Amino acid sequence: MSVVSVANLNYSVPEKTLYRDASFDIFQGEHVGVVGQNGAGKSTLIKILLGEILPDSGEIKWQKRAEVAHLDQYAEIDPNLTIQAYLEQAYTVYFEMEARMNELYMAGDDESLLKAAGIQERLIQSDFYAADRLIEQATRGLGIDALGMDRKISQVSGGQRAKIILAKLLLEKPQVLVLDEPTNFLDKEHVEWLSEQLIQFPGTFIVVSHDVGFLEKIAQQILDVEFGTIRKYNGSYSHFVKQKEHLNEEYRRQYVKQQRMIEETENYIRKNKAGVNSKMARGREKQLNRLERLDAPESAVRPAFTFPEASQEIVGKSIVVDHLEVGYDYPLFSPVSFSIRSDEKVVITGFNGIGKSTLLKTILGEREKISGKIHVANRAVISYFEQDLHFEKENRTALDLIQAEFPLLSSKQIRQVLARSGMKAEHITRSVKTLSGGEQSKIKLARLLLTKSNILILDEPTNHLDTASKEALKEALRNYKGCVILVSHEEKFYEGLTDREIKL
Repeated sequence: MSVVSVANLNYSVPEKTLYRDASFDIFQGEHVGVVGQNGAGKSTLIKILLGEILPDSGEIKWQKRAEVAHLDQYAEIDPNLTIQAYLEQAYTVYFEMEARMNELYMAGDDESLLKAAGIQERLIQSDFYAADRLIEQATRGLGIDALGMDRKISQVSGGQRAKIILAKLLLEKPQVLVLDEPTNFLDKEHVEWLSEQLIQFPGTFIVVSHDVGFLEKIAQQILDVEFGTIRKYNGSYSHFVKQKEHLNEEYRRQYVKQQRMIEETENYIRKNKAGVNSKMARGREKQLNRLERLDAPESAVRPAFTFPEASQEIVGKSIVVDHLEVGYDYPLFSPVSFSIRSDEKVVITGFNGIGKSTLLKTILGEREKISGKIHVANRAVISYFEQDLHFEKENRTALDLIQAEFPLLSSKQIRQVLARSGMKAEHITRSVKTLSGGEQSKIKLARLLLTKSNILILDEPTNHLDTASKEALKEALRNYKGCVILVSHEEKFYEGLTDREIKL
């Protein structure tokens, strides 16, 4: 049975058609991964399915009374609620049922006792009596328990808040679960736990993700959003890649064949339009005008990152940290000590919320340390990629933002750099706030392509990036001769790239 049916979906943004007459069905119990290049329209598709955006035309038809839950990181929550109290709201309806059951048992008559027994059976089937254990499993699996279950929602970070909302969604077990990039705020241990939960999820889910390893584990169907089309594939992510390559190759052959036929026909018309074969030439011209022409195969924009290196060389150690404590009113973790050589590439890991980003900002001097020592080499020239996608002037275009920061560059030079970072021409002149997370990340990476350095500090640079961009970024970091300090939850990304791991 179809949970949601999409027919003849059309939607365009300035200078681009995201979907053209797209149709697909998602059936009950399907585990669907949504993939596509940055800016292809994956998140927009989710918003259209949820009714947050109206399409230009087409029909989205949900199954009657379908229970759809989605991960809304900005959902309104009573800030005074504790984490425990908020998660218990997943069972509110069952608490009400229990209260009603107790009233019926108290009544004592046969009819009331029969109704009470029916309610109790429903509570047992719903795992209500295991609620405390299930809440404990979810909070431990996502690393929420480390925050303290009595902590108020108002006291947690944005990433922690998103994890808490995700935990509640999983506890509620809706008929349909919709998640947009859920692994962006999770560490690898938590991604593993979430993978297992989704594999065992009894309902339908639709998950947008760029994490290939995650998709390979959880998805049984793939929705590929690309070049104005949405195509559904059955099978795992790796099976989808093989199917897609086969279809693309076949399409390329058909396109080349049609182009050859068009060229030959046009040559015939040109030569014979005024001669004895003019009637036949006009007939072929009419046939050619009626021909449904195949669009030229579009190629993915392949980023070509190269991080320029400063002429100043660091001899020995780039950064030395000695018994450093970082945080706000209190330390976020035990004192740490480490040193990093000038040619070394390291990854800093630890559960989400422990303070990895705060550590980087403290090393950079953007935050005051609580205690300990930080020594940065005198000849250090640092470039920094910040995790948060924040632009002070989000109404401006990527071109304007880079021009303001690098006024000596021509418009042509800036366009070339943005293109090398993987941005398409139509995205370069659109306001930043209308771009996807991946396109916004590419603007930040473009800044690094214009800045010489001998130390690169990157905080979760792969969040929002598509597969091609991740591969290009990894290759560029591998070729970079300076020091690289990386925070990443994607083990597959830093595997084979970094020399060692620093665990917090």
